[in-house]
Order: sequence, then C-alpha cells, then structure tokens
Amino acid sequence: MSERSSHGDEAASERASPRLIALCAALVVVAVLPLVALAMRPRASTALELRGPFGDDFNRPELGDDYWSSGGFWRIAGDQLLSPGAKNNPLWLRAELPADVQVEFDARSESPEGDTKCEIFGNGYDHASGYILIFGGWGNTITTIGRLDEHGVPVAAQLPDPLPNGGHVRVERHDLRVEQGRTYHWTVRRKGGTLSWSLDGQPAIELVDPEPLRGPGHDRFAFSTWDADVFYDNLQITAL
Repeated sequence: MSERSSHGDEAASERASPRLIALCAALVVVAVLPLVALAMRPRASTALELRGPFGDDFNRPELGDDYWSSGGFWRIAGDQLLSPGAKNNPLWLRAELPADVQVEFDARSESPEGDTKCEIFGNGYDHASGYILIFGGWGNTITTIGRLDEHGVPVAAQLPDPLPNGGHVRVERHDLRVEQGRTYHWTVRRKGGTLSWSLDGQPAIELVDPEPLRGPGHDRFAFSTWDADVFYDNLQITAL
C-alpha cells in the first residue's frame, strides 16, 4: 500500500469516527428516553379521598374532574356513564383504593359482543396495570380476571407460587354469555390475596393471588371496554 493510500484511509477513518459516535449516542438516547419519561412521569393525580363509602350515580350533565382517561369518548348519556368502544383506554377514578375493598356497579352492553370490563388495582394511567375483569370478551366467549395482562397464561383460580410468566396470568371460564341490553350488577371484592367477582349475586370468578397487587402503582379503579357500547351506573366503593 502506498503512503498516499495509507494516509487516505486514516483520513477517512477520522472522518467516520464523529459520525459513528453521533450514531451511537442517538441510539443510546432512543433506548433510554422511554425509561426517563417513565421515571419523570408524576404519579396519577388524586381528586378524591375515600374517607368513607363512595358512590356515583352519574346523574349530571358532565363527567367532571373525578375521572381521567387517555382516550375514548367517555361521557354521560341519560344519567349513565357511556363508553362507546374505548379501545382499552380505561376511565380511571382519581382516588386511591384501600387494599381491602368492595366495588359495585351496574353494567349494560348494547353490543352482541358483550365485552364489559373494569380494571382494579391499576396505576391510574395504563391499561392492564392491575387486574382486568372481562365479562363476555373475545366475541362473548370468555369471562376472565387477568393479572397484569388480559391475554396472560390461563391458570387455576389458586394462582401458583411462584407465579409463572412474570405474573402475567389469568383465570377464565367459557360458560357465561352477556345478554345484549340486560343490566348486570357487578360486585368485586378483594380481601387479603383473594379477589372475588359476582354477577347479580352469583359467583363468577375468584382469584387467589400469592403476590397481591397493592400500594402505590396498584391502587386505582377504572371502567373499560374494547369495541362495545357499554353503559355503567351506580358505582359504590366500600372499604372492607
């Protein structure tokens, strides 16, 4: 190799180095930025303090500041809460739940797909950040309680210890169907590690969690839907 060629290669290498460094720096920023944003995000704001039993009959024209959602046209219609297919953008109640609690409400789906949902002990921001309860999901074929993931691995009601799949599991049944236009009364209770759910006073599903989701980041309640028109009403929250 000639001296001229050697010097040319060195010059080319020197010219490439700043570009390579800049590229590497950009890749690091892209990788780290979501983590920084997550760390800097404030905790879900609190508008209500549940000092005693809480109720909401939605008999007013506007939803108000006690609820928050990242999307979906949640609104009050006919003195009821309406979710016109919120695409898993839950409507979070801006209040911290006690660790042991009972939540009751009425739900009516106007879609043949059923697909009524709520989320409990989530973080107040994100879908599937706690337990997800779905009545008549997947084309009105599955009723489930999911832990951190509505698509989690199906397991028995007594969750195994340690939890498989990073705790992204669910318990389910296939014999319940949502009747279009029928109002169901939901009762969701959590006492210790046991989360139980009944419909019109009849047991639906129970989940016994060896690692219960609780405390900051797991202390919020939300209504939810995917692609069904669902009405909710008569919310009641009581500490146990």
